[in-house]
Amino acid sequence: MTRATLTASAFALAGFVVLIGLGAWQLERKSWKENLIADLNARTSAPPVSVPVAPDQSRDEFARVRAAVQFAAGQDALVYTAGSALRPDISGAGYWVLSPARVGGRVIVVNRGFVPVQQKDKIAAPPAGQVEITGALRWPEEPGMFTPADDPQHNLWYRRDPVAIAQAKGWGALAPFYIEQDAPQISGAPKVGRLVVNLPDNHLQYAITWFGLAGALAAVYLIWLRSRLRQSS
Repeated sequence: MTRATLTASAFALAGFVVLIGLGAWQLERKSWKENLIADLNARTSAPPVSVPVAPDQSRDEFARVRAAVQFAAGQDALVYTAGSALRPDISGAGYWVLSPARVGGRVIVVNRGFVPVQQKDKIAAPPAGQVEITGALRWPEEPGMFTPADDPQHNLWYRRDPVAIAQAKGWGALAPFYIEQDAPQISGAPKVGRLVVNLPDNHLQYAITWFGLAGALAAVYLIWLRSRLRQSS
C-alpha cells in the first residue's frame, strides 16, 4: 500500500471516528433532554407549595408555589417580549407586567402576566389588600448578544431581572427570583397563564444524520480503496 493510500486511509478513519462520536454524543444529549423535559413537566404540573425560604435555582426553577401577597400600587415595570415559547396561550409582541409584592417579611417581584402592545395603556392595577396567588418560581433572564439596553426613564425593560429593575426603580432589597403568576386572573389585562414546557428534542434526528454520514464516508472510502488496489495490481 502506497504512502498516499495510507494517508488517505488515516484521514478517512479519523473522519469516521469523529462522525460516530458526534452521533453517540447526540444520543447522550437525547437522554439528557428527555430527562430534563420530564423533570420540568413534573415541576410545572405539581400542586403549588409555599415559597421556600431559600429556593435553589437548579432544584426549584419552574416549581409551582402559592403565596399571600400584597402588591405595591403604582410600581409596575414593563418588560418587552416578542412572544413566549412557554405560554402557548399568547402570541405576538407585548409586555410582561412585573410588580413588587410583600410576601410575609420579604419583597418578591411577581410577573402579573402579559399584555399586548396595543393594550399597553389599559393595564389594570394590581388588586388592593392581600390576595393569594399561584405561579411558578423563575430566575432572572441572561442578556443575549442582541438584547437592547433597558430604558428606565420610560419604564421599559428588555429582560425579566427583578434585581436590576428594583435598583433602577428604588424598590429596595428583594428576593433574587420572581413568581410567574398563573392564577387568579383579574378582569382585563394583564393575562396570566400556566407555563407549558415545549423544549425541542431533535437529537435522534441529528444522531441518525451523523451515523448516516459515517456510513456514507465508509462506503465511499471502500469503493475508492478497491479501485486503488485494482490499479496498483
